[in-house]
Amino acid sequence: MNDVEIEAEAFIYPTEDPEKVQKAIKTIFPTCSMTLENPSEEVRILRAREHGKEALIPLQSLLRQDRIRDAARSVLMSGISNNMITFHLNKQVAFVGHISFSMPNAESPLGPITVRIRCENPIGLVEWLAARSVTVG
Repeated sequence: MNDVEIEAEAFIYPTEDPEKVQKAIKTIFPTCSMTLENPSEEVRILRAREHGKEALIPLQSLLRQDRIRDAARSVLMSGISNNMITFHLNKQVAFVGHISFSMPNAESPLGPITVRIRCENPIGLVEWLAARSVTVG
């Protein structure tokens, strides 16, 4: 499961500060490498790439810190297709160091951070990333 490729991307609109969008992504994937693409005069795309399961440890920690592992499991499992997990995160929430899953469109006027994780065993990766909460009762 160590052969993991992570790609995150976010559109940057004219009203946004590119450094803030970069900080939002770096909060979740601090060691990623980034590139800025200019597909049009008005919209740019910030792409982040990283390899290795260890690059997901900050995300795993945020899911625990925010106590949303069970909700995250559901979102991540529903985002599995073949050997890829796709999900979307709210940019503003990521900027302040938390995780909030979002829809791909229309939920936030600034759009989400789209994350794609490729690996051999996506179900096993979700199990590791968002382990079930233990309930005492």
